[in-house]
Amino acid sequence: MNDPARPPSAAWKARVAVFAAALWWGSLSVTGFLAVPTLFASLPTPALAGSVAARLFSAQGWVAVACGVLLLFASRPEDGRSGMDWRGGAVLFVLAGLLLALLSEFAVAPRIMARGNLRLWHGLGAAMYVVQWLCAAAVLWKVTAPRQHD
Repeated sequence: MNDPARPPSAAWKARVAVFAAALWWGSLSVTGFLAVPTLFASLPTPALAGSVAARLFSAQGWVAVACGVLLLFASRPEDGRSGMDWRGGAVLFVLAGLLLALLSEFAVAPRIMARGNLRLWHGLGAAMYVVQWLCAAAVLWKVTAPRQHD
């Protein structure tokens, strides 16, 4: 993995990008597909499970924002080269995932908590979560792909 053609900062950025992408995708996976279903199966009432799930989703949303910002910083060129290859559209997946995380936190979650038209907002929030998970998976796939040398 030591490439003498890559400056040390590029190697550092590539490692940060892999770490951030893995943390983002992993946190989405564990929260949405393991922890929250376990809450609803284990806690005595759906209202209690929903309240705890809302806190978990909010915390995970901020993890997503932090990881997205790290990924954007890692993509910035330094000395004419970026820390990772952004040619496959990875930056678009990062931006889309960030937008979905922020919309979930500030637009969808408050409406779910207010319980107004719960079926609509919960369905929209779940769909946005799955799309964000797919964006994070695409970013992780792209940042771990073998680097093509021109």
